[in-house]
Amino acid sequence: MRAQKKVPGGKADMVKIYRFAGVRPVREAAPEIAAVPYDVVTADEARAIIAKNPKSFLRVSRSDAELPDIPPHDDRVYERAREIFRALEREGLLKQDAAPGMYLYRVVQGGDEFLGLCCCLDVDDYRKNNIRRHELTRYDKEEDRTRHIEAVQAHNGPVVLLYRDEDAIFSFIHNQVKPGTAPVAEVKTGDGVLHQVFRIADPEVLSTLERRFSQVPALYIADGHHRAKASVNLADRIAASGKVPPAEVCRFMGVMFAHNRVKIHGYSRLLADLGTFTSQSFLDKLGTCFTVKPYGALDASGYNISPAIAHPENYHVVHLYLAGMWYECTRPRDPQADPIASLDVAILQKHVLEGMLGITDPRGDARLQYLGGARPVADLEKLVDDGTYQLAFAMQPVQVETVLSIADAGGIMPPKSTWFEPKLLSGLVIHSFES
Repeated sequence: MRAQKKVPGGKADMVKIYRFAGVRPVREAAPEIAAVPYDVVTADEARAIIAKNPKSFLRVSRSDAELPDIPPHDDRVYERAREIFRALEREGLLKQDAAPGMYLYRVVQGGDEFLGLCCCLDVDDYRKNNIRRHELTRYDKEEDRTRHIEAVQAHNGPVVLLYRDEDAIFSFIHNQVKPGTAPVAEVKTGDGVLHQVFRIADPEVLSTLERRFSQVPALYIADGHHRAKASVNLADRIAASGKVPPAEVCRFMGVMFAHNRVKIHGYSRLLADLGTFTSQSFLDKLGTCFTVKPYGALDASGYNISPAIAHPENYHVVHLYLAGMWYECTRPRDPQADPIASLDVAILQKHVLEGMLGITDPRGDARLQYLGGARPVADLEKLVDDGTYQLAFAMQPVQVETVLSIADAGGIMPPKSTWFEPKLLSGLVIHSFES
């Protein structure tokens, strides 16, 4: 065995991965059961989806949607989630695999293909920082998911993680999907994205995966910080009560992707008002901290907005839409700035959102809203043109290596710095604590 790699913080431990007997929809029911993650829809939106499709897994993950007259964190909400989950099992729509294994989750989106390994991870690796994060978690969201997984006795939404693919692990994983292999679940969403799940049952392949990942020093949470922390919380609470947490409670479900085989988009900012500024005075003031130039029209797709400036790697680049016009705002990078302070979102927050508009709480200020970067930039135009917002900022994507380096250093990125793809569905693989 090769020597263990030293990693930031002096950690010598490597990550551990585990097999589990997944609870899965029977193949013909997968398209109806599969649902968007609980945290990308409001209760009203979830309620509308459930009304059209009563088999939607949102009945479990967003059980509050079916109980609009009850406070969202009432015990009855979590009891409802458990009842619906057990009902899906009783009706034969969800079934547990007879033996532990692992799963491959493939997403085909446009011309892109993403392939991740679904397995269980150790909460102790989270505690040891072998599973690293780059976002702060909010206690209320942690508490909600902690109570949810305790009530349901299952992890029903995967944590999405990245690994540095320095030992051709991805190639080995990719080779497990042989031509002609039928997925155990397949779902095509309304926007044409294909989601497939393949089960790995071969003991030799499973042992090889465990051995290969035993050489990986760290994993990085891309999506699901609250789900991961909630899993740790539940294990800690059971231990604090004087009981030994069951083995499955001390593990949580993740889907791991090679770091160089995911996409990151920018995360747009929308402002409800200009404070005391007019459109012109806002542009004038903005010109004191950025070079501001008219940008012109978007490309024909309405999706992209690329820097017009030469050598954009040497500049902070932000695009502003205000009063029917796009502007490119640039500012030279400071080579002495630390990795977090050098992020475009940090510069925008410091000089514009806080410095000009007094928005000191980017997580809670009602004037500031966000739009996921996978949405077309043309949507920003519409939201400003129809008066819903007064202006919009379109951000350039952060490099994956930047995110990993910040996590390695124990840094915390500003809120809504990254939008990772792929986005995974809930309900296709579930990690139950009960066998």
